Amino acid sequence: MKLDEWINSNTYHHSSFSDIARLVRLKEKRGLKISLAFPTLNEEKTIGEEIKVIKENLQVEYPLLDEIAVIDSGSTDETRELAHQAGAKVYLASDYLSEYGITNGKGENLWKSLYLLEGDIIVWIDADIKNIHPKFVYGIVGPLLEYDYVKYVKAFYERPLVLGKIMRLSGGGRVTEILVRPLLANFYPELSGFLQPLSGEYAGRREILEAVPFRVGYGVEIGLLIDIYDKCGLKALAQVDLDRRIHRNRSLSALGKMSFAILHTFFTRLQQQGIISLSEKIPDEFKLVKRRGEDIFLKKEEFTFIERPPMITIEQYKLKRKNIAENNSGAAR
Repeated sequence: MKLDEWINSNTYHHSSFSDIARLVRLKEKRGLKISLAFPTLNEEKTIGEEIKVIKENLQVEYPLLDEIAVIDSGSTDETRELAHQAGAKVYLASDYLSEYGITNGKGENLWKSLYLLEGDIIVWIDADIKNIHPKFVYGIVGPLLEYDYVKYVKAFYERPLVLGKIMRLSGGGRVTEILVRPLLANFYPELSGFLQPLSGEYAGRREILEAVPFRVGYGVEIGLLIDIYDKCGLKALAQVDLDRRIHRNRSLSALGKMSFAILHTFFTRLQQQGIISLSEKIPDEFKLVKRRGEDIFLKKEEFTFIERPPMITIEQYKLKRKNIAENNSGAAR
């Protein structure tokens, strides 16, 4: 499938899926369950309102979602308490599959949500959205219910940039524009049509998500996009315009660490797929020259790049899914 054809056929606006009652009928006709998970770490300022808005509109008024959950990395604020009060299931990631080691990171939470949740379609949205609206869910679920050939959907939007008390209408997504989209254009040109390849709002079919690995840290989004494309092809991918997303903006220092982790994931995939050949191991140490007053010094930060295997290879998961299938089969008789 040519890129320009994909842009025209697989790019949508959320308003195309705003008839939520129709989406519910499609879900019921196909016999599907849909689960929403928020990966969290210290999100007490926004998580309660996000769950409240989504639950009221997409569980109470329209039964589009079968479950809403928070998968938490060990928040030290009131994230878990507020999520529970708002009506979400709350899981502490370290309590599950701990025999595979305990580590923190967004990718770890996403990976474990496959084990914890029952949905045939899994939806993930970030927990720091300040302009939360049901479209953040129904917009990216819509193509999966409308089109059987769509397997994975990512959101895109305008991202305001907040500088102190000043908000610029655009300018967010700096790592995306400066680093990731140029890399995709050069090494994976078929994926260069994604306007927000690092967006934190995406949804996919379980049979695809369980079959790919998950990077634990910042590299999870680009890793998933590349791996699902490699497995399913471009036609199975889609993107949806959600208009605008307001969230906290990270510091340049934090963006530097994020970029290092994304580059590590990117070049690991290029090497694994035989697109490039490296004579040395990709370093896990981020070295950056810093300045404090007149002092110039080298700061080193060691990253632990963990990649979780496809969930379908985990014995506990296979057993749990088998039991769910048997229970559903028994209930249908």
